[in-house]
Order: sequence, then structure tokens, then C-alpha cells
Amino acid sequence: MALPSSIGKVRPAKPGGRTIERTTFVLPKSVDAADAQRAHCLVLVNGPDAGRRVTIPAEGLVIGRVPPAGLVLPDGDVSRLHCRVAVAGDKVVATDLGSTNGTYVEGERLIGGAELAVGAVLRIGTRLLQLERLTGRQLRQSEAQDRDIAAAVAYVTALLPPPLDTPAIQTEWCYEPSARLGGDAFGHGFLADGRFIVYLIDVAGHGAGAALHAVAVMNLLRQRALPDTDMGDPGAVLACLNRLFPMAAHADMYFTAWYGVYDPATRLLRHASAGHHPAWLLAGVELAAIGTRNPMIGAVAGRDFKVGETSLPTGASLYLFSDGVFEIVDHMARRWTLSDFTALIGKHRDDPAGEAQALLRTVRAEVPSGALDDDFSLVIVRLP
Repeated sequence: MALPSSIGKVRPAKPGGRTIERTTFVLPKSVDAADAQRAHCLVLVNGPDAGRRVTIPAEGLVIGRVPPAGLVLPDGDVSRLHCRVAVAGDKVVATDLGSTNGTYVEGERLIGGAELAVGAVLRIGTRLLQLERLTGRQLRQSEAQDRDIAAAVAYVTALLPPPLDTPAIQTEWCYEPSARLGGDAFGHGFLADGRFIVYLIDVAGHGAGAALHAVAVMNLLRQRALPDTDMGDPGAVLACLNRLFPMAAHADMYFTAWYGVYDPATRLLRHASAGHHPAWLLAGVELAAIGTRNPMIGAVAGRDFKVGETSLPTGASLYLFSDGVFEIVDHMARRWTLSDFTALIGKHRDDPAGEAQALLRTVRAEVPSGALDDDFSLVIVRLP
């Protein structure tokens, strides 16, 4: 950073002949100009490098699947040289370069070139990019915040379990953080006696605080570290979490939860919900809600949590998800409900990319900008 261009000293007299020395710093005009100068940027909204910010250079930015594109998006739905974004004065213009799958602006396919408004979202393949215009100071601050969010996403993702593929149980999952990062977390694994546990929590709110709260809860569950609690008893697990995480002691944060324990020997699932919508069981073509009515975690002290029991037939699949998978506004300006998402369950079981990823792709396609407002967290448990 540039040093002050001049330093002046003023010594006003005080009674008794004493003086107070004051130093006045005058910043050079070049610093003010640098901070006032604005840059147009594209922010990657989704994908493994979500939050990355790319400044559009004076010569324009070509986006494609491989070099020499200036911004490379390794996505099979992106053409080698897909589109170009250029700055003309105060305007930003996007031009499709004859791509196979098209370039979309706010859900509308781009024909030729079009001016982009600040905040507009480009969809290129499955990737979303949002246009920003920032001062130099805002850019530095935003980059620092993005680094923090990216670190939080990487940490949460590292805690998620690898998918299972055993004769008795198979799992797949999808975790797609929103641009604001929510408080979703989930996990699964086996207890010492061979029973299988699966759970999902959803902290209210967004940002680093919600993510940290979710991580604190998830680490206790991953390590089976709840004090004096039988991890095979869903009601006891939720009651312990309610004691450990009261809202008054955690910045008024609360969360919903779903916790299940499955015994492969008896095919019996014991489960409990805390303010969370049900999980869903697909057996053949029949779909059933799996949940219990209990308060959210942290809101009411000293509560017992009701537990349900469900026998799972051969070939059944269990779907556990956060509300981010269905709380969207679609192309018709209609706000989705839970039933809109559950209607999709089982429709993509044979998708080559996996059912979880196919459901994410389907939901995102219903959003005009393609950008989800909340984390998309979905766990599928298959029981042959």
C-alpha cells in the first residue's frame, strides 16, 4: 500500500506554555482512485470451486471446457469455447460462441449477444456464474470473505462419510452448498453391534455461524461422543443434543434433526425427528413418510422425544434430506412445497450420474437462475 504523501505537525498552544503535538496524514489521490475504480467480476456460484471470483479483463473473457479459454469449466455440458463475456464502457455483454448446449441468462437461452445487468446469473452447462461490480476495496474484502467460506465448505465436506457399498446397505449422497453456506450436516455408519445409523441436521440460518454450529453437532455424532447416551436409541440421542445445545447458550441458534437406527438382522428401523420433515421410504412404487412429531433441538428444555418403528422390506430405499432441496421458486414463480420434491423420488434411479446428482440437476433446472438459495443435502440409503 502507498505511504502517506505528506505529514504535517500542528502544535496548538495550551495554558502554561505546554503544547500538544498532532500529526496529520494526507493519503495520496492514487489510493483513493484505486479504491473508487470498479471492476466487473464473475463469481462461480456452484461446483467444486464455488465462490471463486474471476475479474473480466479489458480484452474480454472466453469461457470453455479446455484452454485456450480464459476460464476453464471442466464440465461435459460445456463446449470447448462456449461463450465470451466482454466489458464495453460500463456495460458487460455476453455472447454465445455456437455452443452445443447454449448459454442461459436468468434462465433464458442467449441468442447472439446480450447485455448483462449486475447480479445476473449465467448458466453454462451445469455451472452458474453471477456478475458483480466491485470497487477495489470491496473486491479485497469480498475475496477475504470468499476464502473463509471456501475453507468452511471444504471442512464440512471433509467430514462427510464416503458412500457405502456393502451387501446389506448401499448409500449415495449429494451435498451442494449454496452461495451463502447454510448449516446442513449429515452422516452414517455402523455401531459396534452391527446396527446402522443415519442422521441429518439443519441449522437455521446461513453463514459461518450456522456452519460452525452444524460442525460442532456433527463431530459429536461422528465420534459417538454424546455423554451417557445410547447411540442406538434415537430418542435418547435427540434428548441429549437438546440438553447440550440450548438456544440461550448458542447465540439463539437452533436446528432440526432426523436420526435413524437400522438393524439389518431384523430389518427394523427405529427413528425420531426433531422439528424436521419426514424421511421418505420407497418400496416398489409405494412412498411412505417416516418421521415423528417432536420440537426442534434447542428450543424447549427437558423434553422427551417420541420414537417410531418401521419394518423395511427387501429392496426399499430411504431418502433423507434438508429443506433446501425443495424450498425454491420455479419458472412459474411458484414456491415449491415438500410434495413437489417427493413426486420426483424414484424417477431417476437409473441415471448414470446417480440418483442423488440427478435430483439436484432436476431441481436446479426448475430455478430460473439455476442458483439455489439454501444448501442441497440429500442422503439415499438402499436396502437390498
